[in-house]
Amino acid sequence: MNKILVTGGAGFLGSHLCDRLIVRGDDVLCVDNFFTGSKANVAHLLKHPSFELMRHDVTFPLYVEVDRIFNLACPASPIHYQYDPVQTTKTSVHGAINMLGLAKRVKARILQASTSEVYGDPEIHPQPESYWGRVNTIGIRSCYDEGKRCAETLFFDYHRQHQLEIKVMRIFNTYGPRMHPQDGRVVSNFIVQALKGENITIFGSGQQTRSFCYVDDLIEGMLRLMDSPADFTGPVNIGNPGEFTMLELAEKVLRLVGGKSKLTFHPLPEDDPKQRQPDITLAKSTLDWEPKVGLEDGLKETVAYFRKLLNE
Repeated sequence: MNKILVTGGAGFLGSHLCDRLIVRGDDVLCVDNFFTGSKANVAHLLKHPSFELMRHDVTFPLYVEVDRIFNLACPASPIHYQYDPVQTTKTSVHGAINMLGLAKRVKARILQASTSEVYGDPEIHPQPESYWGRVNTIGIRSCYDEGKRCAETLFFDYHRQHQLEIKVMRIFNTYGPRMHPQDGRVVSNFIVQALKGENITIFGSGQQTRSFCYVDDLIEGMLRLMDSPADFTGPVNIGNPGEFTMLELAEKVLRLVGGKSKLTFHPLPEDDPKQRQPDITLAKSTLDWEPKVGLEDGLKETVAYFRKLLNE
């Protein structure tokens, strides 16, 4: 049995990761400051003998004994990370320093949940890991984009300087049950608006594209990366290469939900990427991973979750 630390473990992705780790027999320490995470996401695990929940902010050091660390702590939606941009940068940078310091002390393997946002508004499509990105250093999204880029730098410097076993995954848009209903992300936005009978908010022309990975597929990729040979550090893209415009996504959601919601168009937010699609060649060849859940099937599960949540 491995003792595994999951920072951000009560969040959307973190709670699903905790589920998988408990099922496979690991001993899980879930750490969260509950800024965007929720006790409700892990309530079903609280009585499990192999699960422990701790309120802690990763911008402060943590002194525990663990074998592996999944560093997922950071608000990931623009509404949440722009609410307190200084704290967002601190969470990415100080959080990485503190978790890397812990990993160095206890000789633990550590995985960084990085993001496709390191590519910014890309000039290369789809985005391979070799692409360095096109990021505005002073924009309203920079606290998240540059914070995550700096965290990647720290991970590789700790690897080179201290021979730390690191794994870096770049997460592309992920969706599924336990998304925060007010996180401002496009999938949750569209579904919640449709279920409430409100108009669907489209930014720009709706022709900008995203690739949507169902949470179960994402967590499988994360586990495979953590368990991969020590000499494979990444970074590796984990996401679904299926590419959809915002209009196509809105139409799928409306078809699944029903109702009479209309589409309304609003100005595009600053630095909003026009295209986002992962090149997953490396994940396929090295991790034998690719997504299995199609957008239609994943949306059905997500709609069912939000329908239940809004009716409670």
